[in-house]
Amino acid sequence: MSSTATGYDLLASQFSPEGRIYQIEYAKKAVRKSGTVIGLRGKDCVVLAAEKIKQSKLHESDAINRIFTVNGNVGMAMAGFIPDGKHIFEIARTEAMAYKFNYHNDIPLKHLKRKVAMYVHAYTLFGALRCFGCSLMLAACGPKGPELCCIDPSGTYQDCYGCAVGKHRGAAKTEIEKLDLKNMDGRSLVKEAARILFMLRDGKEFDMELSWVGRNTKGKHLNVPKLIFDESKSYAIAEEQQRDSEED
Repeated sequence: MSSTATGYDLLASQFSPEGRIYQIEYAKKAVRKSGTVIGLRGKDCVVLAAEKIKQSKLHESDAINRIFTVNGNVGMAMAGFIPDGKHIFEIARTEAMAYKFNYHNDIPLKHLKRKVAMYVHAYTLFGALRCFGCSLMLAACGPKGPELCCIDPSGTYQDCYGCAVGKHRGAAKTEIEKLDLKNMDGRSLVKEAARILFMLRDGKEFDMELSWVGRNTKGKHLNVPKLIFDESKSYAIAEEQQRDSEED
């Protein structure tokens, strides 16, 4: 890319003769080097799962989180540069609080995702700014059911049933496509999300974050209870061991 991008990759606001914006492509590459993050939307619940690779044995398990609660009813998962993601998280929280103050209701996801995507996109329009090196997932449960949205560094947002970003996004999407998501409940989604993360790990130790929002949580974004978390982790490890034994 270096030879073709020469002179056209200095600004996020500049198109190359081929119609490409290299700064956005570089930002997407930064996301691909991050830990895998998965979002699964079932019949009555959305599950967010994030892989946290341990950088040091000296770090506490919750030193670097990738899943946050924007508002009581909206969850956010991020992959890529954590500082960039936390900055966007603060912008999303500000939008949610302003909506709550003005309308006395929790912000709908259809409104929040547009605001956040417009903010991310604005950083690709001016030469003095750098586009964000992170991808985001927003999850909520509205009147029509669970909702899941993915926003990439260009500011493009897409509603989806399943989404994966990060290092092993391709293999994760392949596994997600095998699932009958429309007919799966929250507990099944949590198990499958844990299984996929364990299947894709490179033999490295990692911490796993799991959260959900749906009718089972009364529309609130919450961490998965420890009992279900441990059950899903045991299921994922058992599936991994069975897969290894079959390969041998």
